[in-house]
Amino acid sequence: MRSSSFPALGLLLSVVVPGLLAGFGPNELSAQERPNIVFFFSDDLTTQSISAYQYGLELPPTPNIDRIANEGMLFENSFCGNSICTPSRCTVVTGLHSHKNGIVNLAGALDPERPTWPKALHNGGYTTAIFGKWHMKTKPTGFDEWAVLSGQGSYYNPDFYFSNGESRRIEGHSTDVVTDLALDWLSRRDTSKPFALMVQHKAPHRNCKPSLRELELYRDIKFPEPPTLFDDYEGRVAAASHKMGIDGHMRMASDLMMFSNEEDLGVISRFTPAQKKGYIAAFAEENAAFLANPPTGKDLVRWKYQRYMQNYLRCVAGVDRNVGRVLDELDKAGLSDNTIVVYCADQGFYLGEHGWFDKRWAYEESLKMPLIVRWPGKVKPGTRCAAMVQNIDYAPTFLEAAGVSLDWDVHGISLMPLLTSGGATPDGWRDTIYYRYIDGGHGVAQHSAIRTNDFKLLYFDRPRSEAEEKSRWELFDLENDPQEMTNLATDAAYAVKLKSMQDRFQATRELYDDTDESVWQPGAGKRYPPETYIRPPRRR
Repeated sequence: MRSSSFPALGLLLSVVVPGLLAGFGPNELSAQERPNIVFFFSDDLTTQSISAYQYGLELPPTPNIDRIANEGMLFENSFCGNSICTPSRCTVVTGLHSHKNGIVNLAGALDPERPTWPKALHNGGYTTAIFGKWHMKTKPTGFDEWAVLSGQGSYYNPDFYFSNGESRRIEGHSTDVVTDLALDWLSRRDTSKPFALMVQHKAPHRNCKPSLRELELYRDIKFPEPPTLFDDYEGRVAAASHKMGIDGHMRMASDLMMFSNEEDLGVISRFTPAQKKGYIAAFAEENAAFLANPPTGKDLVRWKYQRYMQNYLRCVAGVDRNVGRVLDELDKAGLSDNTIVVYCADQGFYLGEHGWFDKRWAYEESLKMPLIVRWPGKVKPGTRCAAMVQNIDYAPTFLEAAGVSLDWDVHGISLMPLLTSGGATPDGWRDTIYYRYIDGGHGVAQHSAIRTNDFKLLYFDRPRSEAEEKSRWELFDLENDPQEMTNLATDAAYAVKLKSMQDRFQATRELYDDTDESVWQPGAGKRYPPETYIRPPRRR
């Protein structure tokens, strides 16, 4: 493995010399030995909602995602490097943190010439395809076929843009439609080659609109409240300044389906008459009860939380059902034994923790993301891995598994040593991960962070208030304070620990060469010719 060690941090990184990873010879494996890859990717589907992660909350099971875990490896400490959709997706395909991959916020677009693991697989003899949410603005490259949403896309009757230049609206729920497109391609692909298929769902991204099939689920279930639902953020630098609270920022109509008048029905204006009728009927009785006796104060927050959880988890159930459809087809076609199946998402998400929805923060619920891998004959079934991994690691992993050369510099480490060792963490594995966020949406402060196995340090890059200017650091003891309620940066008893973490933070920035602040300025991303975009960009 190509690596550059940094003993002070205990990091193992692939950052220096291109093309020298041991075992990475081009096409070293025969066509029969080269595994297929099915890459399930959801938007904002968090670990808390996957029953295989067993967080203690009694939430509904996800039997098909759990099946991948039961037959493969679940990564307990998988993290993103920038918890927002477009930057995270670029990290996944390039193996590079945001400041080096060209996308630092939602305004960025993927450079069509930038190397990616799907492109490398395609050039290395794989047939490749992607269906669903792409969300990097430019047309996908390195694929034999694609059909993707433009930007965020729609839950119902989504508009798809196809690799042959066609665009059309397809009736149905996006999770079902994406799976239909993927299964159709799987049935007619070039069978003389191994394949890599990316199945990328919009769900359960806000605003959660489940399929009619799942809309009746969980109607009589009262979900447990997270202990931090009414967090007051005392002692923390920037957490109190946000616009992602279930209490104050979740919209009654578009988020919670509280249709109190005809004007509110505009949030489902895209529906067919039959779909709209089904939606109105599904919520009618509960909405009437709410309007007859509207809750207030904390009772209103609790009502919003329950309605939010119902719709979010209904969307998750739709994803899980469609994962099962693909797994069943792999079995039926005799492909399961030689196919790597990966389930992951672009970042974590809040399910009421700290009173929040959305993501963006370097706090655990947002930073941590699911990663589950099944590979019969290589990965021991039912294993769990505690090593810290990041989405920068996917590119070198897939290319090593496929025997395809990695011919560009990446920040990531191949996960092959973890996958093939039953989850044991090898000596020298990283003990620090890096995070940086600047998008600014929902009032979330721009900040950077590092996380070790037991501590986390946040630094607020651009203070917005006098309080943030005076105290730009947050330090958390993850072992004794897993919910990150107590900032230790101002505690004199932790002064030595704070200094050592600050030194590590600076060393990590230097290691990843994140020292050019111009990269992180809004609007710093490149613009490309109009024909390279899925839809022509708006004029600025």
